Amino acid sequence: MNWDWDKLQEKKNKQSFGVKKPDFNFDHTFKKWNFKGPSPYWIALIGLLLWLASGIYTVGPDEVGVVQRFGKFNRITGPGPHYHLPYPIEKVHTPKVTRIQRIEIGFRTISSGIGGQALQYRLVPEESLMLTGDENIVDVQFIVQYQINNPIDYLFNIADPKKTVKDAAEAAMREVIGNNDIDSVLTTGKLVIQNDTKELLQNILNKYKSGIKVIAVQLQDVHPPQQVVNAFKDVASAKEDKIRYINEAEAYRNDILPRTRGQVAEILNKALAYKENVVKKAEGESARFLSVLKEYKKAPDITKTRMYIETLENVFSSPNVSKVILDKKLSQTLIPYLLLEQNKNLDQFKTDRGMQLNKRSRK
Repeated sequence: MNWDWDKLQEKKNKQSFGVKKPDFNFDHTFKKWNFKGPSPYWIALIGLLLWLASGIYTVGPDEVGVVQRFGKFNRITGPGPHYHLPYPIEKVHTPKVTRIQRIEIGFRTISSGIGGQALQYRLVPEESLMLTGDENIVDVQFIVQYQINNPIDYLFNIADPKKTVKDAAEAAMREVIGNNDIDSVLTTGKLVIQNDTKELLQNILNKYKSGIKVIAVQLQDVHPPQQVVNAFKDVASAKEDKIRYINEAEAYRNDILPRTRGQVAEILNKALAYKENVVKKAEGESARFLSVLKEYKKAPDITKTRMYIETLENVFSSPNVSKVILDKKLSQTLIPYLLLEQNKNLDQFKTDRGMQLNKRSRK
């Protein structure tokens, strides 16, 4: 409800004509506040409070607060609630220093495959086509993962960090690819290329004082241009077959050579043992013969008799020798013969011999 303060005041003055006005004029005070709308003083006060409250900020657990005063770095704040002087006196940046960021070079992911969708991406040939050291074109798609190492350098030394990392990574990869031939790029040299690119990229960013630490450089896909990809696959397949054949040959060599060396060593050891046995035996026989000869010269008859007895003893005591004993008188009337067949035993011999004697006695 709007009041006409002027008419109300006029009426009051008429009624109180001739009465001394008090020092505090309640009507004048209400008029001063003017309930027709918000007072400019209140607006200014509320605006001042809101301006001061705009300095309250919170730093997340994976962030760090970097406060600027009149555009110049002033201080760093940790996680939690903080206060800075309102803009334009001070302002704060809160970069995520623990989050690992990634940049795709040579391709762009359209659909990440979340929610059952297929992974989709589009190629960027102006970034991926590179020239090798042997002047061949190769299509290289890779990812760079990095992290903020120094937030001050990251905020104040480079204007566009992502573009800087992307351009530097592309330049580093092109230099490394240019120092390798296409065979190494497509087959065995991928790990070396990743490590060399990471080291070169880190050196470039350090020269820029970017405050960025390179975590990894990962090759996603490396292949020749589509026009010649089939021919390169045939070459790569032939090289893989070559490596496989070499490995199989080396495995066969590693198997047969030690086995052959073992067999050679076994034969040599047996030959040496046989040599030692024969030599020692011959030396023993020679020494024995010389000792017998010495005794024979002293007593020939006795030595002959002793040798005869020892020979008979050896023959009769040997289990491997078949022995046939004939009476002296009987042997004069019969023809003795040797048992030549090894499968006949002594009993069979006696049986046959008895049958012969019976036939002769009948006659």
